[in-house]
Amino acid sequence: FEDDDLIVLSKPTDLVVHPARGHYSGTLVHALLGHSATLGTLQGEDRPGIVHRLDKDTSGLMMVAKNDATQAALGDALRLRTIDRRYVTLVHGYITPDSGLVDAPLGRNPRDRMRMAVVEAPTSKQAVTTFRVLERYMAGRYDDGYTLIECKLYTGRTHQIRVHMEYIKHPVVGDSTYGRNHPKADLGLERQFLHSYRLSFVHPSTVETIDLLDPLP
Repeated sequence: FEDDDLIVLSKPTDLVVHPARGHYSGTLVHALLGHSATLGTLQGEDRPGIVHRLDKDTSGLMMVAKNDATQAALGDALRLRTIDRRYVTLVHGYITPDSGLVDAPLGRNPRDRMRMAVVEAPTSKQAVTTFRVLERYMAGRYDDGYTLIECKLYTGRTHQIRVHMEYIKHPVVGDSTYGRNHPKADLGLERQFLHSYRLSFVHPSTVETIDLLDPLP
């Protein structure tokens, strides 16, 4: 989706959103600068237009603002939790209940600053994820089964779904950071099975509801 105010794009896997250590070129931001004459400036020079981001190896729908007013409005909507963001993910193990809620604060892992973790600390931030089961797969030779679930984000913390799924003992299949790291149990995947497949929000200018779907790649 694209108009004068915003873009909703489908980010492929293996693409970094904005410049960071080790990734100074070839990012999504560089592509956006080549595509649009104007982008919102509220996130700073290295994050033009960015409203929220996806991890490098997470694919799917992302919003980008073309001007400051739209960037501010979408940022407010995220904070007020009025943007419906849903992901589909395959996790290890057989989840018995048809739905669930994980309300657990996230912060830096005290033993590994490159990882996030459920941490009860003054610097931790509230993180809320709900999920519903889409399909279950019975256990095989190398795993205790799999469950395909839809996750809905009520907050947008770094690695939120991946950490919350690890926390409830159902890590995302293919996740090299928080997963089981067993190639056969991970079904040969080289990245986490996590895809941002649905975004629904009220357009800040037209006040119409934008509801977009992006099938699994």
